[in-house]
Amino acid sequence: MDLQLTSTAFQEGQPIPPVYTADGLNKSPPLKWSEPPGGTKALALVCEDPDAPKGTFTHWVAFNIPPESREVGEDMPKEQKLANGAVQGKNDMGQIGYTGPAPPRGKPHHYQFELFALDTSLGLQPGISAKDLKAAISGHVLAEGRLTGMYGRK
Repeated sequence: MDLQLTSTAFQEGQPIPPVYTADGLNKSPPLKWSEPPGGTKALALVCEDPDAPKGTFTHWVAFNIPPESREVGEDMPKEQKLANGAVQGKNDMGQIGYTGPAPPRGKPHHYQFELFALDTSLGLQPGISAKDLKAAISGHVLAEGRLTGMYGRK
């Protein structure tokens, strides 16, 4: 099953507005998704740039998002544990929470927001990496969705 992942800030394959980048206010964009399948115990979210010069760069890791949630609002707090029970990992800047696009000048990069519906809640510590999260969810993904935005510097 697929989840439909959307944003009111940008459409699939379209530019991410500067307010959601390191060139702007570095706010996390608002995201919405369709109803996950029955049996979903938690959701996990990762944002990565596969076009980064040194390999895939992680911009955001969040997990244990409540299964009844259908969105994350704009500018999610950069805290390890959120009021709704969600937990955030570290991005590749070594920070908790979201850090916006800041690619080198030239060709725009793709920023892939991936949402996973899981059949389990994760007993992972705050601050984990995307690599560790993806290893932990292997075999537990009931559905997933992806939204890709673009950003480049001139």
